[in-house]
Amino acid sequence: MQADKKRKEAEVWKKSNKIMLSMKHLVFKKRLARKLVNQYVGPYIIKEVVSTNVVKLRLLTLMRIHLVVNVS
Repeated sequence: MQADKKRKEAEVWKKSNKIMLSMKHLVFKKRLARKLVNQYVGPYIIKEVVSTNVVKLRLLTLMRIHLVVNVS
């Protein structure tokens, strides 16, 4: 199929792997210019693999986001 030509296999995530977290949808109290903020933060360690594309991360307590995130 034409759509599958450029598609790549999904990565296999394992416990204790390190991943970077995208800042695209994160909002902080102090509003900084989007172009001055890093695109990714981390690396953060995977605590648990929930499914093929959902993992539970070990985050800082200062970050007020959900521990379970979608990875791609």
